[in-house]
Amino acid sequence: MANREIGTAAVGSMCLGMVQTNCYFVFKEDGNDHGVDTVPESEREFTPVIFFDPADHGAMIYDELKKRGFKVEAIYLTHGHFDHISGVKELQKLSGAKVYAYEKEAKLCEDLDYNLSNMFGGNASVKPDELLSDGDMCECAGLKFKLIATPGHTPGSCCYYFEDDRILISGDTLFEGSVGRTDFPGGSAATLVRSCHEKLFVLPDDTVVYPGHGAETTIGFEKEHNMYL
Repeated sequence: MANREIGTAAVGSMCLGMVQTNCYFVFKEDGNDHGVDTVPESEREFTPVIFFDPADHGAMIYDELKKRGFKVEAIYLTHGHFDHISGVKELQKLSGAKVYAYEKEAKLCEDLDYNLSNMFGGNASVKPDELLSDGDMCECAGLKFKLIATPGHTPGSCCYYFEDDRILISGDTLFEGSVGRTDFPGGSAATLVRSCHEKLFVLPDDTVVYPGHGAETTIGFEKEHNMYL
């Protein structure tokens, strides 16, 4: 687990699951070093986090965050492939947090064939509590961020942008030097390229990109060096 502070928000990460999916939790920095807390649980003040894409081991995610003084206030999905949702049900059950997704991803979240669960021997499905629209502004854990629809990897792929802190949670739309696969059901290479150019490359160059797999990058770097775009 790693934390990185940017502006008023901080980004923590876990890499989980059979294809090493990056899961992120974003929270408002409060000065707490969030080490393992020895204070009795009844006396702790837990910092709320927004959790993105619980890839697997929902109970472990919950326990690890709780140990460090965090509580999950909401769960947001960048898309519904099995490797981004396999930990949702456990984490939701333990935390009581609602699950949010882009409205055009509802079918993929629930369909075991469409979200590749059956192909990879899994059983991951989730019915989001609330479906969001492109451009919706979200407020959670003391922070504001926007849903940006970026179809291409899947029909309902999206990213989440924290404008004040130049943070982009990009899911499997944009990677360091690459982009998400488009050969799975509902994928479209032309649509993905258009999403990146029209929706992401208009963001400030210093925006830090936190992708679903691999290392973080920036919008500026990808505009100059990403050979797929």
